[in-house]
Amino acid sequence: MVELAVNLFDDAPRHELAVAALKAEARNLNFHYGGFHALKDISLPVYDHSITALIGPSGCGKSTFLRCFNRMHDLYPGNRYQGEIVLYPDNVDILAPSVDPIEVRMRISMVFQKPNPFPKSIFENVAYGLKVRGITRRDEVEAKVEEALRGAALWNEVKDRLHDLASNLSGGQQQRLCIARALAIDPELVLFDEPTSALDPIATASIEELMLELKERVAILIVTHNMQQAARVSDHTAFLYMGEVIEFNDTKKLFTMPDKKQTEDYITGRFG
Repeated sequence: MVELAVNLFDDAPRHELAVAALKAEARNLNFHYGGFHALKDISLPVYDHSITALIGPSGCGKSTFLRCFNRMHDLYPGNRYQGEIVLYPDNVDILAPSVDPIEVRMRISMVFQKPNPFPKSIFENVAYGLKVRGITRRDEVEAKVEEALRGAALWNEVKDRLHDLASNLSGGQQQRLCIARALAIDPELVLFDEPTSALDPIATASIEELMLELKERVAILIVTHNMQQAARVSDHTAFLYMGEVIEFNDTKKLFTMPDKKQTEDYITGRFG
């Protein structure tokens, strides 16, 4: 048993092996940045109403893998996918050339490492995706904006200042605004790329609590360098190294009784 890992769970909720439906699944996924083979034959499930964490040292492919799920790599020339990412329940391969990346991003939202509100009002930030989707009726937009801000636990703090610039919010509020913006389009899967690395401990705790609430509505895939955070919030964890999945398991099992020596060495700080 890994002694350090046990300590991670002293104040954390115990996770049971989830009997959950699949929301998405990578199948033999390879990804190339030009001539560099960044992801190597990755097969990994993402369960609905669960949080799946990706851990591993810097440069191991975590963010690269995450960004495959909403086709972010399409924005740059020379990038190349092989394999599949299947989105359920309709069994669509979102990497297929026939699938519109814009439609993928309507179903799979992303929250980035640093809060990135648009230089617009709080209201306009949240309403942006709705307009892209063609939702223009004022009453419908207002209702969706309020619902998203409530979902991001921000409504009570901003309801009287919706037309203020989003940049006037604190860092933690800006990140919750970005989560509200992601939620407004009713996604099925939300991607979080180091969402608390730029925040203080209080704001971090707020975002973690919010993620635990959000998994009742959506599937969540999160990249984190913070192993304590992975232990606190995730139901499943994948350890990546050099573009490969070394181990995937229930979070408690992976942190306390990993199957692979490499995993144990990483979570106990022997390398990485």
